[in-house]
Amino acid sequence: MIDLRSVLFLTGTLLTGLTLAMVIPFLTEFFIYDSLYWAEFLISIFICGFFGGALSFANRPHGPIVLGMREAFLVTSLSWVVLSVFAGLPFYYSNLDLNFTNACFEAVSSLTTTGSTVIKGLDRSPKGILLWRAILQWLGGTGIIVMAMTIFPTLRIGGMQLFRSEFSDQSEKILPRVSQIASAILTAYVFFTVVCGILLYWAGMAPFDAICHAMASVSTGGLSTKDASIGAFNSPLIELIVIVFMILGGSTLILYVRLWNGDTKAIRRDSQLKVYLSVLCLASLAISIWNWGINKIDFLTSLRQGTFSAVSMITTTGFITADYGKWGGFPIMFFFILSLIGGCTGSTTGGIKIFRFQILFSLVKTQLMQLRRPHGVYVPLYQNQKVSDAVAFSVFTFVALYCFCLVILSLVFSSMGMDFIASLSGAASCLGNIGPGLGEHIGPHTSFASLSEAPKLAMMLGMILGRLELLTVLVLFMPTFWRD
Repeated sequence: MIDLRSVLFLTGTLLTGLTLAMVIPFLTEFFIYDSLYWAEFLISIFICGFFGGALSFANRPHGPIVLGMREAFLVTSLSWVVLSVFAGLPFYYSNLDLNFTNACFEAVSSLTTTGSTVIKGLDRSPKGILLWRAILQWLGGTGIIVMAMTIFPTLRIGGMQLFRSEFSDQSEKILPRVSQIASAILTAYVFFTVVCGILLYWAGMAPFDAICHAMASVSTGGLSTKDASIGAFNSPLIELIVIVFMILGGSTLILYVRLWNGDTKAIRRDSQLKVYLSVLCLASLAISIWNWGINKIDFLTSLRQGTFSAVSMITTTGFITADYGKWGGFPIMFFFILSLIGGCTGSTTGGIKIFRFQILFSLVKTQLMQLRRPHGVYVPLYQNQKVSDAVAFSVFTFVALYCFCLVILSLVFSSMGMDFIASLSGAASCLGNIGPGLGEHIGPHTSFASLSEAPKLAMMLGMILGRLELLTVLVLFMPTFWRD
């Protein structure tokens, strides 16, 4: 039997934590900017605090909380949905004239680090709202890292059980080692955010902008305080700093924890990181050469814009410095493929992830060698570990399901009146948690505000599905999940 009391208690606890997070923009508006926009946060604090406290007190466990596999699936999916709804309250009560759907869209986009927005005129928006978006994507980024490194391997999500021996307990119970792993990851996450903020301030950003963009860069959320995103600052130094921390956010943060603990070989022997950096370099070079040779942009500008855009897309951050939709067919298709790849396991990025492609290539290579020499014995390997049948099946299942969801979402969007390019890029943007898509309504320099209610609801579902690795949500719809 599913322990619903523990699930509801943890959900209430997370809501209480969200309430405490709302205090930060409230105090910012009240004391620092001395504006009247603090009221929207005060109302939201009372509502969110009431429901969070009620759930926590009404479902207090009598003993220690021990989550089984079904409870972990349920609390993971339920918490992201509930938190998104309550996180949208400040947007709804603000002076931005957002209805409840748009407010929830903004909250879901922030928490899932997607980076899509329905807000127009960011340069004139209340500072508290801009800070709230930054906080949400920062919290969402650290939340998905902890789940990817602790919960997902134990739940056997998309082949991540390959990391089980390193990052999670061997039993079905999840909690025993989560605190150790989570605290180490959070320390590295906070450290990178603080350093990024200091460097951005040193490079010329205002303190407020530096704080918000530091959280957006490390979390690979991509929500800016400017309508023109990073391009508004027109600074090569700022772009370089953001590139570095987008790359760090897109890599496995636990590697840097190991490096700090004295394991200097951890980074050098990690094949996923090597492939990730190689793809980044090749993609940046390919786009830069294209713009230089085809679009006749001078080489330094091409290298600057191409590198930033390539890193932003593969890390699924969504920051922009130029409208890549006008660069031609090759960059558009290239960026679409990069967005499907995504970053590393245990990072803040979306997409399919580098390590799954590595496993797929290893399996394909083994199969081709087996065809060439039928009597030979070939074993697929990943970092000198045998890829088990269970891992191979999980990876194939995840990739097939990802492609299936991409097609279904594209069809749903096209049935709602969106054109082919917007439908396909919109589906990829949601599932990969990228942010900007392509086309007139969801392009790099436009907001999603012009879309009707139905596509926004479908996009919210796609964002949550992509952020929670698909299977975490879809398993809840199986009747056998609810049977004892």
